[in-house]
Amino acid sequence: MAHIEEMDKVVTLADQMQAEEGPVVLINIFTVDAKDEEALLKAWAHDADFMKSQSGYISTQLHQGIAGSSTFVNYAIWQDVKSFRDAFTHPEFQRRIADYPESAVARPHLLRKLTVENHCVT
Repeated sequence: MAHIEEMDKVVTLADQMQAEEGPVVLINIFTVDAKDEEALLKAWAHDADFMKSQSGYISTQLHQGIAGSSTFVNYAIWQDVKSFRDAFTHPEFQRRIADYPESAVARPHLLRKLTVENHCVT
């Protein structure tokens, strides 16, 4: 089972799942022992199949660090927080979390897109 750590120590994923906005992007950074990479990929693919069937799901991608890195980044777009919350708290998804290898650590966080017009970018 993957261990979940907060990416932001002030605003937790649970806090974020109470918000009512969208669209949102889930960024989930996974680290895993190199020997468990295949198990992580298998568990992630199994989860992705479930998420793709959920209301409000738009897309997802998984990226791996280069040069032998065992760090992975999942980037998933959701219509809104409610859709993500419903999928994430679904009993089937919660059961699937147990399929991740013990060495896996997940750091999920929800974000929104910023536009240059609304924020100063230097």
